[in-house]
Amino acid sequence: MSSWLSSFFGGAARRDVSLTPEQLRAVAGWEELPPAETGRPHSSTRYVVADVETTGLSLEKDRLISIGAVAVTNGLIGVNDAFSVVLRQERSSSPENILVHGIGGLAQREGVAPADALIAFLHYAGKAPLVAYHARFDQAMIGKAMLESLGFAPGLEWIDLAWVMPEVIRDRAPGEELNEKTLDDWLGLFGIENIRRHNAVSDAYATAGLLQVAMARGARYKLNCAADFIKAEKARRYKHRAV
Repeated sequence: MSSWLSSFFGGAARRDVSLTPEQLRAVAGWEELPPAETGRPHSSTRYVVADVETTGLSLEKDRLISIGAVAVTNGLIGVNDAFSVVLRQERSSSPENILVHGIGGLAQREGVAPADALIAFLHYAGKAPLVAYHARFDQAMIGKAMLESLGFAPGLEWIDLAWVMPEVIRDRAPGEELNEKTLDDWLGLFGIENIRRHNAVSDAYATAGLLQVAMARGARYKLNCAADFIKAEKARRYKHRAV
């Protein structure tokens, strides 16, 4: 693991960057927000489900292109509570990459300045628990971009449904290797439609539906809050490494 990524996951990543006074005030305002109360029940918690589009899958070489997010508040998907931003790119990604996410070269070059885009995301998310499928990729790409543009990678709580879902579905498919299921596998299993795959907002909405399933089924196993999901995820990761 690279040094920047190691320090990022360790919560100590900092860099000197040049921000305007307005940007500094915006960052300070976010930092002053109270931390998430991860012990509150799902029915009284705001989660932010996030998804990213990037120039590729390399944490070292590739760049963050866009962030899409949707809130799940008190168990309900906020149809009108969503976020989307394209970060300005100095150069467009490859034609093959554009075919995947559909964000054209002009849209990339005319996107929002990265620092402003990332500050906007921070203020949308607040300090709510963040949720994604294979969350460490989203977490690392957002953290890398924030480290480069804002000078720090915030230590937010992330929940990875790729590890949580097997904990809430274990009675349905005993013996199956549930950790190898893709997001599309889970969406198909529960009949959750994804209108536009590889669009960050559409993927976030679909993943939000999967989070609702995890909340409902998690009650069977006393997984009733964000802290329970985080603990279950850590335990499953530990067991998986030990096999």
